[in-house]
Amino acid sequence: MFLSVFDLFKIGIGPSSSHTMGPMTAAARFLEEISSGDWPRPAGAKVSRLSVSLHGSLAYTGVGHGTDRAVILGLAGETPQTVDPDKSDEIVAGIVTSRHVAPPGHPPYRFDPATDLLLDRKTPLTGHANGMAFSAHDADDRILLKRIYYSIGGGFVVSDEELQKLKAKGPEKPSKRVPYPFRNAAEMLTMAKKSGLSIAEMKRVNEEVHLGRESLDEGLDAIWSAMRGCIERGLSQDGIMPGGLKVRRRARALHDKLNDDWQTNRPNPLLANDWLSVYAMAVNEENAAGGRVVTAPTNGAAGTLPAVLRYWLHFYPEADEQSVRDFLLTAAAIGGIIKNNASISGAEVGCQGEVGSASAMAAAGLCAVMGGTPEQVENAAEIALEHHLGMTCDPVGGLVQVPCIERNALGAVKAVTAASLAIKGDGTHFVPLDAAIETMRQTGIDMSEKYKETSLGGLAVNVVEC
Repeated sequence: MFLSVFDLFKIGIGPSSSHTMGPMTAAARFLEEISSGDWPRPAGAKVSRLSVSLHGSLAYTGVGHGTDRAVILGLAGETPQTVDPDKSDEIVAGIVTSRHVAPPGHPPYRFDPATDLLLDRKTPLTGHANGMAFSAHDADDRILLKRIYYSIGGGFVVSDEELQKLKAKGPEKPSKRVPYPFRNAAEMLTMAKKSGLSIAEMKRVNEEVHLGRESLDEGLDAIWSAMRGCIERGLSQDGIMPGGLKVRRRARALHDKLNDDWQTNRPNPLLANDWLSVYAMAVNEENAAGGRVVTAPTNGAAGTLPAVLRYWLHFYPEADEQSVRDFLLTAAAIGGIIKNNASISGAEVGCQGEVGSASAMAAAGLCAVMGGTPEQVENAAEIALEHHLGMTCDPVGGLVQVPCIERNALGAVKAVTAASLAIKGDGTHFVPLDAAIETMRQTGIDMSEKYKETSLGGLAVNVVEC
């Protein structure tokens, strides 16, 4: 099993990897297929109009998660990696007014978001909770091309055909393409013991099969740079976050207070937790505002891992550039195992798959750079994941604000606690990480759909929107 560190950590835009980045990517894929011309149609037929329907969780919480805007931007030729968050409002407004999109390399297409972008809450698509259908019409409004895509979490997008192949293939077989093709934590520990390598070292060797060492390090540095930039921007912003809940940003004020307290040199037993929380909240407030973020492994859970990594750099004098890379590589190894054997999608398994996975990844990364053995790292990830099992995804108003922002802060605190507990042991523990991952998968299957990012249950229906 090989999932690149750059598949899990993708630089993109908020507020959601599955509901914003995924649909934007799906729109780009549809445009690519239109321009390829490799699809059957009547002779001389030309695409004149585009239409899109959103289904399942995308329909229920699409507006709050910016899915409608993401589709519009995607059909305009924007991508999560390149779109300028500061210009997106202007782009969307122009399309709403003109009722046309003109992506680069294409002729203008008629597209009126008011009528051509449908949030269909009555017709679920059977493949996945995050389904969407894109259609291309001719001048007489006949459908020339229709494609269904699913946003399966973390910004990953598959077509209907690709999803069926994935389901038909069953459990992934060991890959022959990398030296350490561990599919689960047990195999990872066996390979680490046999090779004498750390988890980060095995992950690095696997990555370098496909990418040179210098390029790998540059990519890892770019990931951390984007994460750090998101923290810094989040700490500098103030005001009310968009969406209608009128939730005020708190990270800047909390950061200013922490800085003031820091200078007094007064003892504060909760200091580390406070810094962890403010770093995580800064990221997720920025995400909620549609800013530049990194999936870690998703946007909804984007603050947990950067907060722990920033905490490492803040409080540990031995922290250096290489340790940041080892942190990210270790975290990616754990995230790949979770994604391969369960899910990182809130629409599939609830928030246990998002913040739970992020906390496990962060705990593993921190334990590794603190000098933990592979067994201790696996233990840290298990502790963090175990204590997120059963967590629902119930965003109030369909917005990635309440309880998501604070939930990332607590995920970071749990990650540090898990790493600290694990590093003080010898790696021996009762519940294996693989058992916790399988429990998360089974719990997700049993969980009611109203707790899977639909805003039909939990806090979403018990907190009055104001």
